[in-house]
Amino acid sequence: MKKIIGIDPGLTKTGIGIISCHNNSINFVSSYTIYSKPTQDLADRLNHFHEELSKIIKLNQPDIAAIEETFINVNPTSSLKLGHVRGALMLTLGLHNLKVHEFSTTAIKKAVTGVGRADKNQMQMMVKVLLPKANFKTEDEADALATAICCNNHSSHKYL
Repeated sequence: MKKIIGIDPGLTKTGIGIISCHNNSINFVSSYTIYSKPTQDLADRLNHFHEELSKIIKLNQPDIAAIEETFINVNPTSSLKLGHVRGALMLTLGLHNLKVHEFSTTAIKKAVTGVGRADKNQMQMMVKVLLPKANFKTEDEADALATAICCNNHSSHKYL
């Protein structure tokens, strides 16, 4: 049995979802949302994401990681800050010796719903169908679980 940690990065809240994979079946393990305060300095926020993700990795012991790629936002400053968050998260994964796979939002949606332009409700519904025991609390956690599912669908024959 292998575990995949999926990450939906965000500056205010980052979703984390962990699934286990065994004999072509996937199961919900856990999900989390890491929150940061907009009043904090960016460096403090990035450090907070690093520390919280490290705790989650130590607790769940995943074997492989998947993270959503950054899409270019209308606001370039927001895109840049999101890039900083992704960098901090990817560094944390690397420090824990996890191979990181990156997937576009379209690829994740297509892997979970069959449609690359599915909306949030469709995504959450399909995550529940694929992981009936999932008790995600935020849409960010659902998106992170979807990222882990996408990774499993794309890499099961190569890595797991």
